[in-house]
Amino acid sequence: MTTILTGALAVRVFLSFASGFFLSYVLRTISAVIAPALTADFGLTNAQLGALASAYFLSFALAQLPLGVWLDRFGSRRTNAALLAIGALGCLAFALATSAWMLWLSRALIGIGVSGALMAAFRAFRFWYAPERQQQLAAWMMLAGSLGALTATLPVHGLLPIVGWRGVFMLMAVLLAVVSVAIWFLLPHEPTQPVQSLSSQWVGYFDVLGDRYFWRYAIPAMVLYSSFVAFLGLWAGPWFINVVGLDAAAAAQALFVVSLALMLAYLLLGAVLPALGRRGWTVPRLAVWGGLVMLISLASITVVEASWAWWLWVPLAIGSTAFMIIQSHVSLTFPPALTGRAFSALNLVLFAGMFLTQWLFGVVIDLMAAIESIGSGPPAFRAAMLLWVVMQVLAYLLMIAWRVGPRAQTA
Repeated sequence: MTTILTGALAVRVFLSFASGFFLSYVLRTISAVIAPALTADFGLTNAQLGALASAYFLSFALAQLPLGVWLDRFGSRRTNAALLAIGALGCLAFALATSAWMLWLSRALIGIGVSGALMAAFRAFRFWYAPERQQQLAAWMMLAGSLGALTATLPVHGLLPIVGWRGVFMLMAVLLAVVSVAIWFLLPHEPTQPVQSLSSQWVGYFDVLGDRYFWRYAIPAMVLYSSFVAFLGLWAGPWFINVVGLDAAAAAQALFVVSLALMLAYLLLGAVLPALGRRGWTVPRLAVWGGLVMLISLASITVVEASWAWWLWVPLAIGSTAFMIIQSHVSLTFPPALTGRAFSALNLVLFAGMFLTQWLFGVVIDLMAAIESIGSGPPAFRAAMLLWVVMQVLAYLLMIAWRVGPRAQTA
C-alpha cells in the first residue's frame, strides 16, 4: 500500500530523515579532520588510527541485517528514532573517553546509532512518494549527506581550537537527540504492511543475496564507492599532508573543496535525473561512466607528484555520485515486502567495504613502509593506493562484462 504525501507534510518527512542522514555523514567524515588531535592525544599508529575510524563502519555493517528486519517489522519512523538515540549516547561516550579502546567502543556505538539513517529514509520514501520520484529523492538525500561531509571539514576544524574534539562530540550528541525526538513525534505512521514471522523475515535475505543482478552492482559499488567514502572519511586528510605536502589547515581546506564538489554534484544530479531518464540515461549507464571517471581520477592521484594534485580528488568525488543512486535502483527491483531487507543487504556490502578499506589501507601503508625498497612516507602511501586502483579496475570490468539483468526484465 502506498500513501502519497503532499505539501508541508511531504517536506517535513523528507527534512526529518535528511537531518538524521546529515548528522550521520558528519560523524562518518569527521575522523579525517580530528585525526591529528587523536593521534597526538593517544599516540596512535596508522594501523591503530585506521582501526579506530573503521569501528564506525564495522558496527554499521553488522547492524544492517537486523536493521532490514526491524524496518520491515516496525517501520522507518520507530526504528530510526530509536537508533539515533543510541547514536547520541555513542557521541557522549566518545566525548568522555579516556583511552583508545573506549574511543573504539564509542565509535562502534555511533555506527550502530546512525546505521538506519539512510535506509529508513529510502524505505519510507517507497511508501510515501511516487515511484518516479525515488531516484531524485535518493540524490537529494545524498545532497544532505554531502553537506554533512562539508560541515565536517572547515567548520569542524574551526571549532576545534574553541571547544576541542570532545566539545564537538558533545554537540553532536545533542543534535542527534533532537532529531530522534523530531522523527518520533513529528512524522506520520507509515502504511501498514503484512506482518511476517521473524523467521520468515530472516529467510527473505536469501532471496535478496541470491539475486545475481544484486551482486553485479554490489561488488563494484563496494570496491569503488565504498573505498571513496573510506578515503574521504579518514585517509584523504593524511594523504594531503603526507603525500601532497599540505599543512593541517590547508588539508582541511582541500577536504572542504572536495566535499563541496560532492554536494554540488548531488545537487545537480537531483535536478537533472528526471531529464536524463527521459533521454535514455539509466542509472546503470550513469554508473558505467561514473566508475570510469573514478578510475582515471584515482590512478592520477596515485602517480601525480605536484602540489595541486589534491584537485584530482574533485572528479573522484563527482564520479562517485553515480554509485550512490545505484543503491536505490537495485533495491527497487525487489518486491515491496522486501524493501527494508534489500536496502540493508546492499548497505551491508557497502559498509563492509568501507570498514575494510579504512582499516586495511592503514595496515598496508605500514607494511609498505617496512619494505626497504619502498620506504615510509609518500612511497608507502602511493604503493598502497596502487593496490586499490588494481582492485577497482577488476571490479569495474566485472560490472561491464556480467550482462545479467534484473529478474523482472530481460537479461
